Amino acid sequence: MKVSLFDYELPKSLVAKRPPPVRGDSRLLVLHRESGIVEHRLFPDIASYLNPGDVLVLNDTKVIKARLIGKKEGTGARVELFLVRGAGRLNHYSEDWEVLARPAKRLKKGQTVLFGEGLSAEILGSLPDGGRLVRFTFKGRFDDIVEKVGHVPLPPYLGREDEPADAERYQTVYADEPGSVAAPTAGLHFTDGLLDTLRMKGVTIASVTLEVGPGTFLPVKSDTVQEHRMHPERYFISDEAAREIGAAKAEGRRVVCVGTTSVRALESAATSDGPAQVNAGRWETDIFIYPGYGFKVCDALITNFHLPKSTLLMLVSAFAGRGRVLAAYEEAVAERYRFFSYGDAMLII
Repeated sequence: MKVSLFDYELPKSLVAKRPPPVRGDSRLLVLHRESGIVEHRLFPDIASYLNPGDVLVLNDTKVIKARLIGKKEGTGARVELFLVRGAGRLNHYSEDWEVLARPAKRLKKGQTVLFGEGLSAEILGSLPDGGRLVRFTFKGRFDDIVEKVGHVPLPPYLGREDEPADAERYQTVYADEPGSVAAPTAGLHFTDGLLDTLRMKGVTIASVTLEVGPGTFLPVKSDTVQEHRMHPERYFISDEAAREIGAAKAEGRRVVCVGTTSVRALESAATSDGPAQVNAGRWETDIFIYPGYGFKVCDALITNFHLPKSTLLMLVSAFAGRGRVLAAYEEAVAERYRFFSYGDAMLII
């Protein structure tokens, strides 16, 4: 299957550079995947499409300020380290991390980068993917220091530096578990008030955690879909969430996933035999979902509009059909929807 099959034309003017002034003031394109019918609504209208007994699955991961900008000790040269994943805590004052570095070629083993607030990083070596393994040394709590000196890791296609407002708006209102370097952006539209409305309607809300890695930003470089390999990401499903989701599947109630990350977590944890259930626990997944995949858990999907030729667009196409998804995207372009992380939303039922 050619990657080029998932391309589409998008005017640059439709890329949302910033969130709407008020959280939740977004548009909602509703795609009925059996008929291909498209409706144009506002995001708060999503309540009318969710039924009592539905289980709405949120990814409660929290974005960390993963971009660290410092100076190389001795030369003062500017260095940027992008946190990817923790690789072990040695004691209260040091942690090892896998990072992406820029400029990577000038960072040699044994060199040190200084960031302020007592935070420094020693380069331990290179990684197979071109990243670096570093050892951070600090005084205090690492998470607190990163929150002070780090920058919000906005997607590169926004073409701007982070601003104070991004610290709140590039985070869901239910973010709880730090660890992601990108937001599960379908959840950015939800407000506490809307979630309360859904609960009062009888919608069950369950949370899973998938730590979104930098692979979500990376383009697919292969010519065919099957050649691409996903970067592994950690996820966690509690016993309570597994029970709620499993009961819904057993009773014929819908599981509505908020975002592709929730889908990937649930489909990774799905049992392989019998009625669809999900396994509780802490795992790692590199699942790649593209057309031809048979969904076991997800019955409806809330998502944003994704980049051309991206793995996220491939997942959505697997769920609703490539032709219908691209037709809906074409209509969204014609109707001037806002695209990508800070853009409008799509409900597929």
